Amino acid sequence: MRIGFFDSGIGGMTVLHQALKYLPNEDYIFYADTLNIPYGEKSKEEVRDYIFQAVDFMVNQGIKALVIACNTATSIAVDDLRQKYNFPILGIEPAVKPAVQSCEGKRKKVLVFATNLTLREEKFHNLVKSIDHHDIVESVALPGLVQFAENLEFREEKVVPYLKETLGSFDLQQYGTVVLGCTHFPYFENSIKELFPEEVDIISGSIGTAKNLKRILEARNQMNDGTGEIIYYKSGYKVEDKETLSSYKNLLVMLDELQLCHLNLK
Repeated sequence: MRIGFFDSGIGGMTVLHQALKYLPNEDYIFYADTLNIPYGEKSKEEVRDYIFQAVDFMVNQGIKALVIACNTATSIAVDDLRQKYNFPILGIEPAVKPAVQSCEGKRKKVLVFATNLTLREEKFHNLVKSIDHHDIVESVALPGLVQFAENLEFREEKVVPYLKETLGSFDLQQYGTVVLGCTHFPYFENSIKELFPEEVDIISGSIGTAKNLKRILEARNQMNDGTGEIIYYKSGYKVEDKETLSSYKNLLVMLDELQLCHLNLK
């Protein structure tokens, strides 16, 4: 059986990319609910319905585990999904805890980038409240980055002006860590780096989610000997046209290049 990955769009590819590194011999289903994107600008009730419809579809395809590769969807539905299904369901949430731990010793603040809906959710506020004992966490919604990603617009000359305008009221020198609290945002790590001091860390929850997925499957003795094959779906329809499949492949290659660049900078 395959591992299911779900997102509203291509953001979840950033999490799938990490899973392919840690679990290269698994086979995958990637489901993008592109007909209903963006989730971050819709009501909680609407989004919850979309998520359950998508997961029901994926279950019918046969999955042994599910990764909700979307911070907004995780905050809204992961607890309810776990009550309905008996296979492992992993969510992803903003990596606030490691960011706070890193910044406390530096006397720096944490800046969380996310969608409007994620930042409105009680789950996010509870997460920050449980960790941020010195009031160092701030947040800002960047819905424009979701649209840029879905339009496959990654050019810095387009993205950086949007970031500068949105972050114009922030003193970027006071932050030690930036948290990418939406799975669409890692595509823009280079553009984000341009705005912050060189020593600022930029982190997401993708690697931790992939490691946790591997740990759970090993503990349940559910590791496969597959080939890393990925079947793609868009809102219930199998993706078969060569142009779209090629664009997905190119996204994974781009993420490889971003990761290599990040490692070389360390």
